[in-house]
Amino acid sequence: MSDQIVSYIRTYAPVLAGAILSWLASLGLDVGAEGNVGLTIFLTGLFSALWYLVARKLEERWPAVGRWMLGSSRQPQYTEPQAPVR
Repeated sequence: MSDQIVSYIRTYAPVLAGAILSWLASLGLDVGAEGNVGLTIFLTGLFSALWYLVARKLEERWPAVGRWMLGSSRQPQYTEPQAPVR
């Protein structure tokens, strides 16, 4: 799998987890239609960031956690772009 695909998976897995967690957290809350949208957006960002932070910290000690929480245990390798030839 290419590094670009791995980076997409490791980026969007926490976003999906954050969206699911924010949906679960908002169940049963009655804050009105506008309040619900704002709450969902806020919670999705918060839970996505927390999911990624926890996953990366756990992955340092147990690399297999990356597969479960981030969709891939392999981290993409980034290289410095080559200077254009003149």
